[in-house]
Amino acid sequence: MAYTCKTCGAVAEEPGHLCNPCGDKKKCSFCGAPEVDTKHMCKDKLAAMKYVCEGCGRVAMEAGHLCKAKPIG
Repeated sequence: MAYTCKTCGAVAEEPGHLCNPCGDKKKCSFCGAPEVDTKHMCKDKLAAMKYVCEGCGRVAMEAGHLCKAKPIG
C-alpha cells in the first residue's frame, strides 16, 4: 500500500518516509523512547544521517527515503 504526503505529494511505501506522515505514536525502535511520532530523531541516530530533503528538510540514511535528497556535508 502506498501513502501520499499531504504537504509535498511524495509517495512512499511507509508513512514514516513522508514529511507530513499519518500514523499513531509508538515506541522508538532505535533508542527505545516511549510514544514518539514519525519525525522523532534520536541523538545517536542523527549522526548516521547522510541526506537531507531539499523540499521538507527531513533527514535520512538513504536517499530513496526522501523526495528531494541532497547529501549532507
